[in-house]
Amino acid sequence: MSELDQKITGFDLWHLALPVVSRRDHGIGAVEGACEIVVLRLTAEGGADGWGEASPWAVFTGSPEAADAALDRYIRPHVVGRRVGDRAAIMADAARAVAHCTEAKAALETALLDLTGCISGVPVWALLGGKCRDTIPLSVSIANPDFDRDIDLMQRIRTDGVRLIKLKTGFAGHAFDIRRLERIAQDFPEFETRVDFNQGLGPEDAVARVRDIAGFGPSFIEQPVAAHHFGLMADIRAAIDVPLLADESVFGPEDMGRAVAERIADGVSVKIMKSGGPTRAQTVARMAAAAGMTAYGGDMFESGLAHLAGTHMIAATPEISLGCEFYQAQYYLAEDILEEPFPSAGGVVTVPDGPGLGIRPDIDKLAYMARAA
Repeated sequence: MSELDQKITGFDLWHLALPVVSRRDHGIGAVEGACEIVVLRLTAEGGADGWGEASPWAVFTGSPEAADAALDRYIRPHVVGRRVGDRAAIMADAARAVAHCTEAKAALETALLDLTGCISGVPVWALLGGKCRDTIPLSVSIANPDFDRDIDLMQRIRTDGVRLIKLKTGFAGHAFDIRRLERIAQDFPEFETRVDFNQGLGPEDAVARVRDIAGFGPSFIEQPVAAHHFGLMADIRAAIDVPLLADESVFGPEDMGRAVAERIADGVSVKIMKSGGPTRAQTVARMAAAAGMTAYGGDMFESGLAHLAGTHMIAATPEISLGCEFYQAQYYLAEDILEEPFPSAGGVVTVPDGPGLGIRPDIDKLAYMARAA
């Protein structure tokens, strides 16, 4: 009998509140105090375990309560008692068991991949097609409404070797966005700057404001208007010379097909939490590349556990060429949940080579960060 014929016997969940070091504002909402995630552990009958994380945001993908319920009530019956090696079938059943809840499905597939990798002695990237890169350039997002604190952050990350930043715009007025871009160009010329509106602009002024921002020459501008404004995204793309990226407009392959057909963007933010897992995220990136579009590895408000899943996915996906945003474990969380630090240094994320995800959560941290019922 193959080791992957082992049955999955354990299905454990933790709903965590992870303290953060500052407020962050985005076009569609803000985070302050803590971000909430759901951690899943699957255990096989031989004792091996695999871990996954659901990292929702209520204004974007959904709520942590919904992710927890999706996993506990609707997905659990399709997992416990199944063979470890039946990942594709389990994921297909989970997709039918509950609509949406892409973060819950991402946690499930990540845990299945981690469990399979640990039993087989191979990294998750090997299960996703093999490694195409050893390191991934790291981008750090700039989103504090107190820009002086972001100046301090940029000085810190510059010293750490980071050279990619993404300025979050559209939450405090156009003048504030322009002032920050001018300051960054003056004081931090070594940074490659990207701009992300997170749907922060209304249709009445979107084209004019994006044109102003494009004058600063960012390497791309991301999702200036609401996700459903596909036609306006196409109009903005035609009005500027800077590449336009879609984020909230593209969750999974279904949205990607429409985005390509309607020519709404030059690239796409690929996130396993939007797509519903690493496999569907890879499909999004490959659809984009087939249409001549670029892709980069975005994130939600994540711990190092979800960062690891994204890292393995990008390591096995050559179509994602614009780096990653897996900075939160190091620069935004007051404390991460992993047993060892997430492998980020010198402006890059290093892809782990150990079995599964390569690093485990710390059980004691899960216990004391657990959200009170």
